[in-house]
Amino acid sequence: MTACEPGESVGAFLCQAGQVLRAAAIESPRLEARLLLGHAMGATPEQLLRDPRAAVPPEAVARFGKALAARLAHVPMAHILGRQGFWTLDLAVSPATLIPRPDSESLVEAALEAFPETAAPLRVLDLGTGTGCLLLAVLSERPKAFGIGVDRAPAAAALAAHNAAAHGLAGRSAFLAGDWATALAGRFDLVLSNPPYIESEAIPGLMPEVARHEPALALDGGVDGLAAYHSLAAALPGLLAPGGVAVLELGQGQRQAVEGLAAAVGLAAISCRRDLGGVERALVLAKKPFGGRPAAD
Repeated sequence: MTACEPGESVGAFLCQAGQVLRAAAIESPRLEARLLLGHAMGATPEQLLRDPRAAVPPEAVARFGKALAARLAHVPMAHILGRQGFWTLDLAVSPATLIPRPDSESLVEAALEAFPETAAPLRVLDLGTGTGCLLLAVLSERPKAFGIGVDRAPAAAALAAHNAAAHGLAGRSAFLAGDWATALAGRFDLVLSNPPYIESEAIPGLMPEVARHEPALALDGGVDGLAAYHSLAAALPGLLAPGGVAVLELGQGQRQAVEGLAAAVGLAAISCRRDLGGVERALVLAKKPFGGRPAAD
């Protein structure tokens, strides 16, 4: 994909890769070039910048070419690297799961504010756990909590278990493959969920990194984007313990509709936390009496 040869400098590889990525309309081409070359060389982007005259070893050239070709085909960077940062965690990712996004950190913030006591022995449930990012972030901040993550995709549940073990959280978590809440009989203090909420007809128009490479099962919310929320609303009253809280991720403009579904089953909307882009993202629902502290609106 570039004219560079083994032994040429890091700077030369980065320059040409940046040009190729820019021509392909890849955002942040210089940064992505550094990430790809660092991945191929086993170095951080910062290390590459410290020594741009260093020669790229022959064994890294083929790896770099393969990674660059994948990115030009709009394979997500996280899939190429095999990892994605979320909260304070470095998580393994795969095509079986959604890639964790900063927007979803607003759910973690809302959950922690709802239960501010660090030593609270919370029982946590994560429906549609994917990489386990939401559950593991909460467990990392609440050392007395125990959580269960459920995903319809067995490969996703297995990946979440791997991530839990990698962060020393396997002893306080369990992961199941199943149809969300149907196999669960217990009640939980905190229920987390980032359900599929994109309208079916909108998915082909998403950026190709998402539409082509992320699992449709985790994206497709049905005709109106609300199919999963209907299922959640039906299940939550039986899953929440007295004083329990559910924190659900929303798509843009979905707050009113989801609040209506929740109200119909006796759940109160406590607040809705916005993400960094200003979108109402984390809806906090509760059964009364509510024992925690409402998250910031």
